[in-house]
Amino acid sequence: ESLQGRMRRLTERAVEMADACLFIIDARAGVLPADEVFADILRKKSAHVILAANKAEGRAGEAGLIEAYSLGLGDPIALSAEHGEGMADLAEVLRPLIGAHAESIEAIAGEAPETDVDLPPDAEDAPAMRVPTPERPLQVAVVGRPNAGKSTLINQLLGEERLLTGPEAGITRDSISVPMDWDGLPVRIFDTAGMRKKARVQEKLEKLSVADGLRAVKFAEVVIVLLDAAIPFEQQDLRIADLGEREGRAVVIAVNKWDIEEHRQEKLRELRQSFERLLPQLKGAPLVTVSAKTGRGLDRLSEAVARANEIWNRRVPTAALNRWLADVVSAHPPPAPGGRRIKLRYATQAKTRPPGFVVMCSFPDKLPESYKRYLVNALRDDFDMPGTPIRLTFRSQADRNPYKDKKKSTPSRLRKHLGKPPPDGY
Repeated sequence: ESLQGRMRRLTERAVEMADACLFIIDARAGVLPADEVFADILRKKSAHVILAANKAEGRAGEAGLIEAYSLGLGDPIALSAEHGEGMADLAEVLRPLIGAHAESIEAIAGEAPETDVDLPPDAEDAPAMRVPTPERPLQVAVVGRPNAGKSTLINQLLGEERLLTGPEAGITRDSISVPMDWDGLPVRIFDTAGMRKKARVQEKLEKLSVADGLRAVKFAEVVIVLLDAAIPFEQQDLRIADLGEREGRAVVIAVNKWDIEEHRQEKLRELRQSFERLLPQLKGAPLVTVSAKTGRGLDRLSEAVARANEIWNRRVPTAALNRWLADVVSAHPPPAPGGRRIKLRYATQAKTRPPGFVVMCSFPDKLPESYKRYLVNALRDDFDMPGTPIRLTFRSQADRNPYKDKKKSTPSRLRKHLGKPPPDGY
């Protein structure tokens, strides 16, 4: 089936699902045969159509604006997206529709996930982890290089062809979100445009698509980095995975097109070795092999996503955390730069989503990065937090000492001369 045929089929389905459709034609080009095809679909399938003629500024667009009446979809709105003309008229038409669907719009506006959630001083008294519901589903972004199979994967999960797919690399141009029930877990899954190296992002449209994909990562709670089994862990794959970690999101690595891989055991061993070597900051993150085409491995992928979300929300009791701190410091004491021993006094968990910990210590600015990595890795291993980003902050207790930098008082010369003892406290 041609790309145009697939686009038409998905357009018809989208029109049937929409509350209203905004149909835009090019006023300078006039009504084209493709416009008439889409107008026919809209007349048959959509209850509410808003017709707009873009690029209608100046005389060049007048003929096309008049010609738009022939589509039989009502009075066209003259627009100039480039110059911002006609936007007030469009808003006037949209306002009644927004009022009619206020509840669903508010639900969408509330989709931004809670991240870096502060915990009360005693984490045991904190509210329980938020359980995803159909009203507030778990938000999952599927990211990867062009043609890794992101849209095919989501269509397989949905059990229907909702997203446009095909052999053409970069066929997805926007970040598209779809709500679904994934093995009993309510999720909203984002299909993102394939992310290329900056030097290869040339078209203006493709630049916007990649920026949209980056926003989807920030909107997500769990990020699935989809790799192509034939060419995994390319430089761009590593950048995408690192982006998820830097944004503080739970990360799952999925290796697609596993159905056509011949030497699977050997390949899987190579993948795990490459993963540990190239992405040490995601040590222990789940690596799942899947086939978006056949659906194999998707059950394991759903388990990995649910587990990654649980770890991302993990809370560690303060008492257990400080027993752990004493043990790791005893096993491997911090260095003593310049002969001044660094003391790690106590630790507490300050945040979740992702887990964030504060360690009170002396000379935090002198603590080497290698020792900080040692503590992060020990936290991962000892509290079973593989793969999730861990934020570790070191603070000096001197910052909270009210007597810091205060000179000690001494008896005055007059008091010494008179032979009087100093007041209490000296």
